[in-house]
Amino acid sequence: MISNLDYATLQQLWWIICSIVGALFLFLTFVQGGQTLLWQVAKTDLEKSLVVNSLGRKWEMPFTTLVLFGGALFAAFPKFYATSFGGAYWVWMLILFSFIIQAVSYEYRKKPNNLLGAGVYELFLFINGSVGILLIGAAVGTFYTGSNFTLDLYNRVTWDYTLMGINLRGLEAAFSLFNLSLGIFLVFNARYLGALYLLNSIDLSSTPELESRLRKNAWISFLIALPFLLYVLISILFMKGFGVDGSGTVSLVSYKYLSNLLAMPYLFVMLLAGIILVLYGVLISSFKESVKGIWFSGLGCFLVGLVVLCLPAFNNTAFYPSKLNLQSSLTIYNASSSMFTLTTMTYVAIAIPFVLAYVIYVWRQMDSKKLTVKEVLDEESY
Repeated sequence: MISNLDYATLQQLWWIICSIVGALFLFLTFVQGGQTLLWQVAKTDLEKSLVVNSLGRKWEMPFTTLVLFGGALFAAFPKFYATSFGGAYWVWMLILFSFIIQAVSYEYRKKPNNLLGAGVYELFLFINGSVGILLIGAAVGTFYTGSNFTLDLYNRVTWDYTLMGINLRGLEAAFSLFNLSLGIFLVFNARYLGALYLLNSIDLSSTPELESRLRKNAWISFLIALPFLLYVLISILFMKGFGVDGSGTVSLVSYKYLSNLLAMPYLFVMLLAGIILVLYGVLISSFKESVKGIWFSGLGCFLVGLVVLCLPAFNNTAFYPSKLNLQSSLTIYNASSSMFTLTTMTYVAIAIPFVLAYVIYVWRQMDSKKLTVKEVLDEESY
C-alpha cells in the first residue's frame, strides 16, 4: 500500500506527521509553563518542591518531542532544516541552550552543597519556560512572515539582516510584531496549561492555598494569552501569503491564508473546536473546581497547533518564504527528501502508534497516584 503512494502524497503525509509532532510539543509545554509559575504559586519550600517534582516527572517529554520534531524535519525536509538551522543559527542555539539549562536545573537544584544554589536553578527553569518558548513562537511565526535568506543554485544559504553591522542570523524574527505576538501567546498558553496540569497531578488537599493560586493563575494567564491569540488569528486571515503557481513561481497573494482555510474547511473546524476546548478546560478549572481541565485544554491546544502548522504549507503555499528573494522560498515539494527516503521513512512510521501507546501507558502509570506532600518529604526529590 505504501509503495503505491505517489511522491506528492508522501510529501504531504510527512508534513502532516511533522505537524502532529509539533502540535504535541505545544501541548507538552505545560512543563515550561509550570516552571514560569513557580515563584508565583509556590510560597514555601514545600510548595516549591511539590511544583518542581510534579513537573519533574515529565520534563524530558517536551525536550524529547522537540528533538523528534527537528529530526523528522531533517529527514523529511532537509532543505528546510539546512536553511533554517543554518541561517537562523542564533535563534535555534538559544532555544537549545534554554533546554540544556532546564535539564541541568532538574538534576542539580536539590543536590547538597551545589555551587549556585536552588534559586539560580529556578531562574534557569523560568528562562527555559519564557525565553525558550518565546523564541520557538517567533521561529514558527516565520512560516507566515518569512525570513531574510536567499539560496543560490547549489542551495547555499545567505542570511542577510544586520543591526549595527552585526548579522543577527534569525534573531530579527523576534522584532516582527506578528512573530513576537505568537511567541508571547505561546508563553502564556504554556502557563495556563502548566497550572491545569499541576491541579491534576498534585494532591492539593493539604495545601488549599496552592490550589487557589493555581486556579487563579490559570484564568489570568488565559486572559493575557487571549488578545495575542486573537491578533495572530486576525493577522493570518488578512495578511498576504506566499502562493506557488503550477510552474513553481512564488508570488504574494492577498488573503492567501484565508483562502487556504476556505479551501480546507476541516482546518477551520479544527481551529474552532480547539479554541472551544481550551476555553472549556480553563473555565471548569478556574470556576468549577475541576482537575480535568488539562485534558480539554491540552487537546484544544493540539488542534490549534496542528492548524497553525498545516495552514502555511498546503494549497500551493510556500511554508518558509524568503523576504529577500521570493523564488528562494521553500515549499513541501522543493524542500523534501527523495521518494525513496520518504517511502522508507513511512514504513518505519508504522511503529509510531505502538510508541504512542507505550507513552500513554507510562504516563498513566506515573500519574496513577497524585503527588503528595509525604512523597516529596520521604523520597529523593528534584
